[in-house]
Amino acid sequence: MKRSAIPSSFLGDYPSFLAEVSATGRLPRRAELEQLSEIGERAAEAGYGLRQLIGLYLGETRKQWAALPGIARAAGATERGRTGTALFAAVEAAITALGEGHERAQRMAVRQEEAERREFVDDLLYGRSDVGTLAERAQRFGLRLAYAHVVAVVVGPEKFDDVHPTVRRVEREVLGRFGDARDVLLATKDGRLVCVAASRETAVLEAFARVAENPGAGYHPAVRVAIGRPHRGAGGVVRSYEEALSTLEIADRLELAPVRLSAAELLVFPVLMRDRPAMADLVRSVLQPLEEARGGAEPLLRTLAECAAAGYVNAEAARRLGISVRTLSYRLGRIRALTGYDPADAIQRYTLETAVLGARLLGWPGRDL
Repeated sequence: MKRSAIPSSFLGDYPSFLAEVSATGRLPRRAELEQLSEIGERAAEAGYGLRQLIGLYLGETRKQWAALPGIARAAGATERGRTGTALFAAVEAAITALGEGHERAQRMAVRQEEAERREFVDDLLYGRSDVGTLAERAQRFGLRLAYAHVVAVVVGPEKFDDVHPTVRRVEREVLGRFGDARDVLLATKDGRLVCVAASRETAVLEAFARVAENPGAGYHPAVRVAIGRPHRGAGGVVRSYEEALSTLEIADRLELAPVRLSAAELLVFPVLMRDRPAMADLVRSVLQPLEEARGGAEPLLRTLAECAAAGYVNAEAARRLGISVRTLSYRLGRIRALTGYDPADAIQRYTLETAVLGARLLGWPGRDL
């Protein structure tokens, strides 16, 4: 809002309105109140605060008070009281109309700002705008796209939107601590909470992930936080965002336990999936025979995954699976018999593990290869 004095032109017909109400005691007319509301709206659009506007009108009322015709003619205290009451009621109605118009303009400005911000976020994350234009728009929202940025994405037990309590909690914590930091943008997209931050703003990213994981009592904690790698420029933001989304997808398919995951930590999986036909062929060749087992392939796939996670310590793998060591040994024997690959052999074990990871990534056996 402007700090300069608000011009008297924003008074409109208020002085004559005061004089007529004082002389007749009449109520304000609808047209007069609508005109005052429009003045309030114009004042807001011109950048003047509501306090400045009300101050202008109260100052004009005080200045004209003694000269108002109704006040000047009233001989007794009772008559002056009736005239003053009518006048105060009219001033109150005028101030209310001014405030309504001013607030209406503010709401419209907020909605316009939100629409522009939402459009910018969409263009930024999907790379749908000219790079030069996008960089200019980014500066308005606190981002300098010439630097490297990282995108972190949060998914929760329910979809996030801009008014979700957990989103508000994260915003208060992060912006409250780092409100002056540049190159930070918080937004929601497709039911997820997104943070775009300069790669050097490691404290911001850490605070964002920490609060999302544990927002406090009464809030929904994150199911998973995925962090992309740092990349430079507007295209770098898109790439980091896509890496974070890919990390979420990989984590879900592999049923990974950690809440916070980094795209850099899972970089091997996009490499594995780069040649999708070759991976599908590996899964078919190595694991498809497991479908002949009683109960299908899924229990044996899970057995291989848990053995790998336990470092092939049978007692720990059996504990994770909730079975006996004897049952585990039987399952490993069935895997060896059906596939021809022995989990006890280092090279063959690697083949089995790679095929199991590929099966999870491809959604097999629930999905055709």
